[in-house]
Amino acid sequence: QVQPGESGGGLAQAGGSLSVSCADSGRTFGIYAMGWFRQAPGKEREFVAGISWNGGRTYYADPVKGRFTISRENGKNTVYLQMNSLKPEDTAVYYCAATAQFLGGPLARYNYWGRGTQVTVSS
Repeated sequence: QVQPGESGGGLAQAGGSLSVSCADSGRTFGIYAMGWFRQAPGKEREFVAGISWNGGRTYYADPVKGRFTISRENGKNTVYLQMNSLKPEDTAVYYCAATAQFLGGPLARYNYWGRGTQVTVSS
């Protein structure tokens, strides 16, 4: 089982960078695929990026391809999202989540969720 918790986030200017991380307080992090989601004010939650259980496969939503990078360090029970070339439309609460489906991706069922961290990008 996993208990994700996000950290990082904050304020950035358009074109700048931020990194968020998600640490798991459970003991089985290495067998879960992980995903990042975001929810902007007045909008539905959307998939941003995902990574398989061993880091061998990654997935990105079209709006962030080429700008965001997801990675994980299973020895540290942590998944990261590096966000470059930020745009105001990236402003949202970012959530990490875990799925027992090893490959992960946007169609997987994510059973465990963090509480989110705010990312705000100014124009």
